[in-house]
Amino acid sequence: MHRRQFIRQLAWAGGLSTFPGFAGPLLAQSSYSGKLLLTLQLDGGVDVTSFCDPKMNVLGEPEINRWARTDEIRSAGNISYAPYADNQRFFDKYFADMLVINGVDAQTNSHSVGIVNNWSGRNSDGFPSLTAIMAASNAPELPLAYLNFGGFGNTQSIIRSSRIDDVSQIENIIFPNVVQNGGGSTYRRQSDWERIQRLQMQNMERLAQASGIPAGNRRNRQFYQDALLRAEGIKVFGDLIPPADEIQQRRELSASFSSNLHQQIQVCLLAFKSGVAITADLFDGGYDTHEDHDTDHPILLANSTDAIDYLWTYAEELGLADRIVLVIGSDFGRTPFFNSGDGKDHWPIGSTIIMEKNAAFTNRVIGETDGGHNTLPINPQTLAQDNVNGVIIQPAHVHKALRRYLGIHNNSISSQFPFNNTEDFDFFG
Repeated sequence: MHRRQFIRQLAWAGGLSTFPGFAGPLLAQSSYSGKLLLTLQLDGGVDVTSFCDPKMNVLGEPEINRWARTDEIRSAGNISYAPYADNQRFFDKYFADMLVINGVDAQTNSHSVGIVNNWSGRNSDGFPSLTAIMAASNAPELPLAYLNFGGFGNTQSIIRSSRIDDVSQIENIIFPNVVQNGGGSTYRRQSDWERIQRLQMQNMERLAQASGIPAGNRRNRQFYQDALLRAEGIKVFGDLIPPADEIQQRRELSASFSSNLHQQIQVCLLAFKSGVAITADLFDGGYDTHEDHDTDHPILLANSTDAIDYLWTYAEELGLADRIVLVIGSDFGRTPFFNSGDGKDHWPIGSTIIMEKNAAFTNRVIGETDGGHNTLPINPQTLAQDNVNGVIIQPAHVHKALRRYLGIHNNSISSQFPFNNTEDFDFFG
């Protein structure tokens, strides 16, 4: 018998069905069939003037980009990009699947504020991430509804988030009494394990009935309890995890940088496929290139775009590609000039890229910056540059539009975190 089949049968041969109030396992796969939301948080501040908002040097002004000494801005479809890193391969392959929003003003040069603003839509604490709202709105009962691999992941108690930092430990979590690679042996006798589980359930039910617990926390605790003790779905996820030699490994990019972004993507897509999750925050860092910018930034960008390519390729293999919405962004941008250490410092203006297959809003660029990478006002109705009736695009505008597009803009959860006095941009029209 296959080891995983044996483990599954062993687990369910136990006493879960004897627990008080147990009515059988939840569905092995979620009945949710809507969009799957991913954010890719490129931590540190991406230089978008060498990516999706390319800038040539201006005579008499500080040099913005050294690639502009010998090359020109290129385009794929309607999207311009810089001839830098591995950008050509990426944009040539995916221009038809992306919307680029340039000139997004993070309103800060501070990492902490920029991160909160770009991933919650508000420049101070108090709002959850978009991914948390999406998961809480559509599938709060799932075992791992919201995955976070690092970076901003505030939930404001509307849902729990789950971290998976070590793929090899997933089966230990799912089957805690089974010795992994132990030939089906267990740490405790089955009768003892059943008693431990029964006492654990009684304790969790006692805590759930305690007075003074907010309704949202009580609901989340109940979902957590169901996920660990009653749900078959998380075991389906465990069965999909490949052997160690097939798991994407951390990549050594240089003497200074490494990345496990490919592994994050593999794990979250398998979680989506098993039906235990519907949102995830991916995280890749290193972009705070205050020194040796043109040495480090191309390496990081090439790895990130290669990982995005892997995401879409693997999603196709799993039959998920048509359901995924991917939001790519960073803390803010980088200065349109080099410092004395051949680096670039913090600059509040950045970009957001939204990717989706077969979408009507893609192969477009919205938002505009001038030759010095200063943002220009955009008319919310026409989406054209407008010095009279235009406004500066901020993360709140992006989040408000994304909530509407994802169908989570006016439910009981998102209504707790409103974007008051924020203009409506129809980025997805």
